[in-house]
Amino acid sequence: MVLKHIFLQNFRSYKKQDFEFDEKATLIVGVNTSGKTNLIEAISMLSSGKSFRAEKEDQLIKFGQDIARIKGIVKNQENEKNEFEIVLASGEYSGKRNISKKFLVNGVARKRVDFADNFSAVLFSPEDLDIIIDAPSLRRRFLDNVLEQVDREYRIAMIAYAKGIRQRNALLEIARETFRLGSGRAPLRQGYEGQAGGRNEKQFEYWDHLVIENGGIITKKREEFLNFANLTEKEFFDFAAFYDKSIISKARLEQYKDAEVGAAVTLVGPHRDDFSVSMYDNVLQTTHDIKAYGSRGQQRLAILQLKLLELLYIEKMLGYRPVLLLDDIFSELDEEHINLILEMLGKQQTIITTAHKELVPVKIANKMKTIEFEK
Repeated sequence: MVLKHIFLQNFRSYKKQDFEFDEKATLIVGVNTSGKTNLIEAISMLSSGKSFRAEKEDQLIKFGQDIARIKGIVKNQENEKNEFEIVLASGEYSGKRNISKKFLVNGVARKRVDFADNFSAVLFSPEDLDIIIDAPSLRRRFLDNVLEQVDREYRIAMIAYAKGIRQRNALLEIARETFRLGSGRAPLRQGYEGQAGGRNEKQFEYWDHLVIENGGIITKKREEFLNFANLTEKEFFDFAAFYDKSIISKARLEQYKDAEVGAAVTLVGPHRDDFSVSMYDNVLQTTHDIKAYGSRGQQRLAILQLKLLELLYIEKMLGYRPVLLLDDIFSELDEEHINLILEMLGKQQTIITTAHKELVPVKIANKMKTIEFEK
């Protein structure tokens, strides 16, 4: 699969701009703040339907504009060209600015859960270097980025699970408030009389079933990927991934029932998952957590290996290599790591951004199409 062309309108810093990409490798050169990462973000959105860095989606629309477009032309394995488009529209509702997103494939509207089936890309950015050493949320996001691109069932389960957790947490907040009122001078809310801890169990039944069912799917899919990671031969750095899964079941929800009311949040489930990466100690015949005991160089090698495993897993599941996006990572890596990444060129279409063209070996740069942003 190859991204041939992308058109951006009112997206981030772009007013209107087209980009054409080489089928093998394209090098995009520009100083920081020139829009390189905005372009990579747009390409990534064509694969996932969502931004990897926007805290609020209204940030995606150029300031002062109401509509933004991302339109890409992709050539598939059968040499057919298809057009994928995302339209973001801003509007006022109840005094707040809201963003709507429309997904189209060859002009036909699709839901995001189906849109993400059509084009795949793997992104490696400087922020990814913190996946291993930073918060569990980054590792969960990594798992989601892999699995949402290849598995429609996973995407559906994630949507349903997130909705179920939001509703349960809202009910738990009400239960906590009700319990506090009931234990003081104020009367219990209507409908909660006689409920232990202020919970109305009937209101929880549907949402408990929803999160248990979909949480089980999420756990199973994440475990399958991490098993793949452990069983696949490593080119850059050998490690073992350990899945610290938070099982969600009827028994566990019952176990944490009182604590959940006190915290007013759901305390178990895939939203609390984590995984660790451990390197082997051949002398002691054991493993050590890279986060705690690995050098910065070892941690970076492990991230490079994780990203390669993401590529391989997508290829295994979809039957083709995804586009590889390398966003300004050369300034963060030493020569050895840069050379490891450059070895991946030629195995799939690769789009690279850099502020320092001199970091790319001349013999490699000369084989790539180069787009230079104006200063």
